[in-house]
This record gives sequence, C-alpha cells and structure tokens, in this order.
Amino acid sequence: MSYSVAVAGASGYAGGEVLRLLADHPSFEIRTVTAGSNAGSPLIEHQPHLRSLAHLTLQETNAETLAGHDVVFLALPHGASGAISAQLGDEVLVVDCGADHRLTSEADWNAFYGGEYAGAWAYGVPELPSVGGKQRDALAGVTRIAAPGCNASSVSLAMAPGVAAGIVDETGIVAVLAVGPSGAGKNLKTTYLASELLGNAVPYGVGGTHRHIPEILQALRSAGATNPAISFTPVLVPMARGILATVSAPLKPGVTVDEVRAAWTDAYSGEPFVQVLPAGTFPRTSDVLGANTALIGIAVDAAANRVVSVIAVDNLVKGTAGAAIQCANIALGLPETTGLSVNGVAP
Repeated sequence: MSYSVAVAGASGYAGGEVLRLLADHPSFEIRTVTAGSNAGSPLIEHQPHLRSLAHLTLQETNAETLAGHDVVFLALPHGASGAISAQLGDEVLVVDCGADHRLTSEADWNAFYGGEYAGAWAYGVPELPSVGGKQRDALAGVTRIAAPGCNASSVSLAMAPGVAAGIVDETGIVAVLAVGPSGAGKNLKTTYLASELLGNAVPYGVGGTHRHIPEILQALRSAGATNPAISFTPVLVPMARGILATVSAPLKPGVTVDEVRAAWTDAYSGEPFVQVLPAGTFPRTSDVLGANTALIGIAVDAAANRVVSVIAVDNLVKGTAGAAIQCANIALGLPETTGLSVNGVAP
C-alpha cells in the first residue's frame, strides 16, 4: 500500500532531511511540499541535493494545501504547528517535527516556550524505556505524533535505562553536549556564521534555560523517575550535524559495574537503531552521520561513583527526521525500519 505525503517546512534543514529519507521509502509517495517565504519557488533551489525531487514546487503552508494526504510531516518553527494541525482531520496521520506537541505540562510550555499551548501528542521516541514497556507501545495506530527534540531524545536515551532499573540517583544527572548548528535550523544569526563558529566552541542555554530540559525530565519520569533533576549544558561546535552527549549520574550504594552494564544492554536488546557498544568503546559523531542510529558507550567512574553514558546521534536523522519516519511506520503498522538505515557515511 502507498501513502500520499505532504511535508510542510520543506525548505529548511529538518524538512529537507524528512524528504531525503522519504525519497527512498517504498510505502510513501511525496506529493506536496510547502514553505513560508520560499513558497512559489522550485524545491531544488533550496534543497539542491534532492535531485530525485526536482519536479516539486514549494506551495504555501496552510491547512488547505496539506489536506487530502494520508500523512503530513510538519517541520515548522515552534508555535506554527498547532493551528494548522487542528484543521486537519483525525484520519490524517500528522507528525510534528517541531516542539508544539511534545510537552504534557502547559506550565512547562509557558515557562520555556510561551504562546498558546496546543496540547500533547504521542511522544516519538519508540525505544525510550517507560513504566511497563517502551514508548513505541503508545504509537501504534495513533494519528498524532510529536517527534522529539534532538538534544532531549539523546539525553533521555542515554540515561533512561539507569532510571528504569532504579540504579541511579535521578536528582544528580549532569549532561554536557557537543552539538552541530544545523539543529537550530537555517537561522541567519551571527552565532551560526562560519567566521564565528569555525575554530570555536560556544555554550548556549546555560543554567537551566534550554527549552529541551522539561522534555528530558518528562521522558525520565516516563521511565520511572519521581523527582528527576538535571544540569544540562549544550555547546555549539564546528560540525554541521551531530550530537555527542556525555550524561552522568551518581550510582546508588552497592551497584556493581555488571549491574550497570546489564541495565543498558537489557534496555536496548534487539533495538535496531539504539545500540550499546562493547565495554571500553565509545561512539563518535562521524559513526552515525546520515544514519537513524544512536550509539551508546557506558563506563563507571569508580572514584566518583557515577555512571557515564556517552551517546552519538545525527541530530537531523535519529534526532528529528528519522525518528519522525520511524514513528510513522509504527503508527501505520509498517515494519519499523522501513526506509531507514543504520549505516552512516564515512569518511
């Protein structure tokens, strides 16, 4: 069976990555692409790497244009998805790659985003441990999915196994991330200029201000935490795409190295896209470039009595577009891996 697809925000990085992956998906037919100020121009002018989609022209982003498709992917700035999705019928599968529908708490939305709260949809991290199972259990058959924030899903996947196993102190989690600037979209800001970022590392969202913090805490509570707390510091580094997150937490008294290792390997056993590396091995962002893969390395710092979980993802694939398509596969009853690769690009 073939499903007709529309992608809104198709001239941006996230929308372009959704299209790149959909172009080789055997069950999805891309019929419509939309944009804001770029509407009316050929898609190929903005996504010149998508040669197989050169026949498409960007249309105006509105509910009328998006209606009539089986699946709609929204890759829009936060605050823009809620109003449009409300006008699409319940029979349409809508996957929001933005932030509008991730948070279950309206208070968190008001504190970190602001504007009208659009309500929460099924959260799009299938492998995330949750009480009684995995988050994928909440995705089958739904018609509204909130794809995750790339930083948030990385940190959550890195530490959720320890929380679910009850072996870490959830109040002492620390995360430091090296992040490529493509996660911020095609924003014309001084911070993202090559002359500012090349040969540089720039922290942002410091001191508990980053918008992905409530999403991380929400995911950890889903995994079984009762009162999680995190110190979260992302750092922009001069790589176009990728996240390397180092996430640590105190271990509870008496927890052994073997118990730590078992918590992570058991949590992701059989998962095609989240893989725990052998002991003593840690991932690099280049290992996941272009792939819908999250690689995790685990160590125990005995002197500090902390577990250290290092995770690498491509922020535009497993962090956004790949996760969105993976979730759409689940919702439609397709094999979860359809159209998605675990293989990266090297060198």
